[in-house]
Amino acid sequence: MTLRLVVLVSGSGTNLQALLDACADPAYGAEVVAVGADRDGILALERAERAGLPTYVLRVKDYATRADWDAAFTQATARHEPDLVVSAGFMKLAGETFLARFGGRYVNTHPALLPSFPGMHGARDALAYGVKVTGCTLFVVDAGVDTGAIMAQRAVEVADDDTVEALHERIKTAERAMLVETVGRAARDGFTVEGRRVRFGQP
Repeated sequence: MTLRLVVLVSGSGTNLQALLDACADPAYGAEVVAVGADRDGILALERAERAGLPTYVLRVKDYATRADWDAAFTQATARHEPDLVVSAGFMKLAGETFLARFGGRYVNTHPALLPSFPGMHGARDALAYGVKVTGCTLFVVDAGVDTGAIMAQRAVEVADDDTVEALHERIKTAERAMLVETVGRAARDGFTVEGRRVRFGQP
């Protein structure tokens, strides 16, 4: 069975493109069935449309409350019947309704080795702290900020003359490879979440 992916985006869509390229191989085991966004006019939506994929855009400011937006976004995502929802640079936190529907099936990347340096500025914070190794994490989203069970991590060395921008670019390269490899593994082997542990393979 092919794993159905809905990919959520807010920006240029480089992670989305990496997944689309991987899904072109039937042996990968997954297919992107739709792309959702919280803003229009972004490159990621152009990538989706070029690939012939359905897209949907729900802007927070168009709803009376954040909870209303979360409920609507949940419904819009559920219409595409995803097996796995992938945040690929999606810049909105999932709300209670979304997590109630997709908990355990919603994954996100972070540009640091969690639990170190959570939040919006993983690369900047790691560089400021003076670590010699940082990296990226793929995790199963829960109600906290970057606190979910970890699916995969990749290490990236910090150079003495690194800038935030240079470091972040190397992290993003590692992140794309990690995302593609791990989503493919999840598609082919399945995974279960047991407390803090993510185990691949059928239970």
